[in-house]
Amino acid sequence: MKIATYNVNGIRARLPLLLRWLEEQSPDIVCLQELKAPQEQFPVTALNEAGYGAVWHGQKSWNGVAILGKDCDPVERRRALAGDPADVQSRYLEADVRGIVIGCLYLPNGNPAPGPKFDYKLRWLQRLTTHARDLLDSGLPVVLAGDFNVIPEELDVYAPERWVDDALFRPEVRAAYRNLLAQGWTDTLRALHPDARIYTFWKYLRNAFARDAGLRIDHILLSPAAARCLRSAGVDRDVRGWERTSDHAPTWITLK
Repeated sequence: MKIATYNVNGIRARLPLLLRWLEEQSPDIVCLQELKAPQEQFPVTALNEAGYGAVWHGQKSWNGVAILGKDCDPVERRRALAGDPADVQSRYLEADVRGIVIGCLYLPNGNPAPGPKFDYKLRWLQRLTTHARDLLDSGLPVVLAGDFNVIPEELDVYAPERWVDDALFRPEVRAAYRNLLAQGWTDTLRALHPDARIYTFWKYLRNAFARDAGLRIDHILLSPAAARCLRSAGVDRDVRGWERTSDHAPTWITLK
């Protein structure tokens, strides 16, 4: 089984590229982020025709998450994290797909830091950590996948010294991510490639992709019940080089 996460950076603008990638790679389960489309404008018909069922949580112009299942219909479990009824941003969606609990997330960027946006990011991370504990306690195979907007270690960024004050790399955020992992989650890419410099995001500016000036901020985490089945993990880096593509590349794992 192949499970992928992909920040499409606007699903309507990138739909032809998304459909091309789905046809070429044929993942079984896909988590999408940054749809930038209201609920009623999600291209469900085109995805159904490509062989994928879908649940989605849209938001006009910003955010938005979706879960796709090849030849099946994901069954929604939850949309939005508990802990803040005033938070209406479309950043979390959870579904049952092929016997696995899939949590798709788009964690806040948090810049500028310090500031209100950074405080919101830290609160959101804490809410995610609280919910993640409940998921682990269920004993079910669980996948948490998405754009975490967290650079975990210096190995995960092309020039660490340039990011020390950025909300993606600040010590409070990295500590919160480590606290999440410490519950028992496996960071799949790093688990299988402990010393590799692997990126999932490259800015559009200053020829970043050609220079390989990237970041690893898209992560797939597995609960112990799912981690026992992990076989491989990687990034479809070539997709970032397609014309008019997202600034992220799809990240994937395979489970046996």
